[in-house]
Amino acid sequence: MNQDKGSSKEEIIQKVVKGEMKLHAIDQFVDTREAVDIRREAAERITGTELYNVGRFSIDETEVAKRNIENMIGAIQIPLGMAGPVTINGEYACGNYYLPLATTEGALVASTNRGCSVISACGGSNVRIFNDGMTRAPVFTVKDVVRAREFVGWVNDPGNFEAMKAKASETTRFGELLDVMPFVVGNNVYLRFRFDTKDAMGMNMATIASEAICDFITGQLDVELVSLSGNVCTDKKPSAINNILGRGKTVVADMVIPGNVVRQKLRTEPGSMVKVNYKKNLLGSARAGSTGFNAHVANIVAAMYLACGQDAAHVVEASSAITSMELTDKGDLYCSVTLPAIQVGTVGGGTGIATQRECLEMLGVAGAGETPGTNAKKLAEIIGAAALAGEISLIGAQAAGHLARAHKQMGR
Repeated sequence: MNQDKGSSKEEIIQKVVKGEMKLHAIDQFVDTREAVDIRREAAERITGTELYNVGRFSIDETEVAKRNIENMIGAIQIPLGMAGPVTINGEYACGNYYLPLATTEGALVASTNRGCSVISACGGSNVRIFNDGMTRAPVFTVKDVVRAREFVGWVNDPGNFEAMKAKASETTRFGELLDVMPFVVGNNVYLRFRFDTKDAMGMNMATIASEAICDFITGQLDVELVSLSGNVCTDKKPSAINNILGRGKTVVADMVIPGNVVRQKLRTEPGSMVKVNYKKNLLGSARAGSTGFNAHVANIVAAMYLACGQDAAHVVEASSAITSMELTDKGDLYCSVTLPAIQVGTVGGGTGIATQRECLEMLGVAGAGETPGTNAKKLAEIIGAAALAGEISLIGAQAAGHLARAHKQMGR
């Protein structure tokens, strides 16, 4: 307790309970750990709820309070399971991996584990990254469409692009402006900046760099910056633009499962899985107007995001995936999952929290890669293969009529 600031722990709690002190103001009187305890005790008195378990955790309050959380009162624990090994034949992820999955959904880890077994039995999943770039899209207003056309012409000039690129580079050692794509709505111009952010997920990096570019633009042209984010980015919302152009990393995983493996491990036929995928994931999703043509990619992505310190809200974009299944000429099963917008990083954000960092270490991707950007790409490839494992297992279970039975057997 910092005594010369004049308030005891009980006095501070009383002030918070009475509404005489803001939650964030507590940190002015005590250190971070005591501030967490005080807020939690105040919350117990205000809500009449004992928060004993919320107050039991191993992560360092002083570290997470700097960059991950405000008004901390404790931590939520999510059960962590492990699936695998799964064999991955990627450009960055090559070998056998055990997948950390944080979830409260019973049977999810078991199902993913079965998919991993199928993939490994067939020699592994191929995974490739086809696009890599974090976006931010500010919106500007101009006088009229004539000015809008002039603005777009200015943006598309190679010399002006190099000037914008130079402004972005002043804000970051690692980030790089890759391209700018203008979109016009009346007298509004949206500039979709795309950045290489190396091993960082890069949203903050892209935002700061975009602000510097916008300051440069408004200093050069008679345009008004309305918002640094105009939703053409598009961040944490379903969007066709992310599905088409990608955001973060566009990842595709595929493999061929021999017919005998389908029968032995999934207890069904390749043709039955093709039928389920077509009528459920493709036709059903289309009829529903869904942007995700898959069985449950969100399940696996969310579980790995939570385990590995990623921004969980990005599951919105990552789950807009397409699962494809076809019969080969030999009667085997070709499977693929295309994830247009995977946002992941191995530095920054929640990746430095002790428990999440341990999960990244399990995968060999903690921190920056020896070559900048390689660890984030490796993590994206692993998540792509994990999503494929989940799709194979669930579609196999539905084709065999085992889905409900599996949940009943596990008491879920």
